[in-house]
Amino acid sequence: MLAIVLAGGEGKRLMPLTADRAKPAVPFGGSYRLIDFALSNLINAGLRRVCVLTQYKSHSLDRHITTTWRMPTLLGDYVTTVPAQQRLGPRWYTGSADAILQSLNLIYDEQPEYVIVFGADHVYRMDPMQMIAAHIDSGAGVTIAGIRMPRTQAGEFGVIETAADGARIAKFLEKPEDPPGIPGDEANSYVSMGNYVFTTDVLIEALRSDAADQSSVHDMGRNIIPMLTEAGTAYVYDFDLNEVPGATARDRGYWRDVGTLDSYHDAHMDLVSVHPIFNLYNRRWPILTNLPPLPPAKFIEGGTAHESMVGSGTIVSGAHVRLSVISSGVSIDNGAYVEGSVLMPGVRVGRNAVVRHAILDKNVIIPDDVQVGVDLERDRTRYTVSSGGVVALGKGVVAEW
Repeated sequence: MLAIVLAGGEGKRLMPLTADRAKPAVPFGGSYRLIDFALSNLINAGLRRVCVLTQYKSHSLDRHITTTWRMPTLLGDYVTTVPAQQRLGPRWYTGSADAILQSLNLIYDEQPEYVIVFGADHVYRMDPMQMIAAHIDSGAGVTIAGIRMPRTQAGEFGVIETAADGARIAKFLEKPEDPPGIPGDEANSYVSMGNYVFTTDVLIEALRSDAADQSSVHDMGRNIIPMLTEAGTAYVYDFDLNEVPGATARDRGYWRDVGTLDSYHDAHMDLVSVHPIFNLYNRRWPILTNLPPLPPAKFIEGGTAHESMVGSGTIVSGAHVRLSVISSGVSIDNGAYVEGSVLMPGVRVGRNAVVRHAILDKNVIIPDDVQVGVDLERDRTRYTVSSGGVVALGKGVVAEW
């Protein structure tokens, strides 16, 4: 088996966090990058030959994978980035299907029976080997991971309509106005998680057919999956059936698409409650990454943090932190107040400053007495403010009074 991770996403809806990096390289959870979740799932399951296809602003992503995801070479294991190589002419990837088409040399070199294609920017735990087993047992050409979601919310995603047997896919609908229900569970719809298992010959034939279609946008979800659905070879894998070692009843089946500032912020808030909706502390299925060599976090002069995560090397000095995710190397000075926020590495919050409902990218500086997230109308003239009222400051920004 060969795993391919699609990591070329531009991530426009996450601006300014993606102004200087690809979406899969965006930090998450105080210690990780978004891509660490997909890679951890693959590696924990024993899938040790992984190609990461990159394109936009890939330097920080390349560096992270090179320094973090180094596999033992004795058995030929590897995690490697593969940039757009223009193997089929002087053009970049035009879509996710075209990215794999232009990288078919990877498949020809490994000659796998099955190709696992995962997205790089979702937050979740999953054992892919259980999905692969279901794919092999069904004899499908492609199996798509589907998560049950209330029909009222499913219209924002690609939705899977199954046949009466609940397994074979009858239609694949992109953001439908009236999402179809699941047989026997009409209140919910199957939403595509962007994870696929292909029988290799089926994938190659579909990619070649799609490449010859001038009307195609060469996208996996919009073109390849509907093509195989019409051929009757597409099946759904119910994510509810996936059993991850160490999962709790509360975080079992958790999956979040963090494609917007609001969803990115909400996913962080899922981490910080007393009984978190998503548990990062599962040692039986760890999320792997490379941590900086920093000392433990320090709280001095009455500094406190409640219902928060605080990274190594951070100093909270006479300040108060609540319901927040604080990354490594952050400094929060006397009298400052941080609430409901995400602070990335190297952020500095000055004396008596206030940060509420905000995302501060790397090395942002909040000077003394400055407030962010208190007056949204003023913040909109200076920073990015989401529809849900999350204030985002890009990398290295010095906040204004």
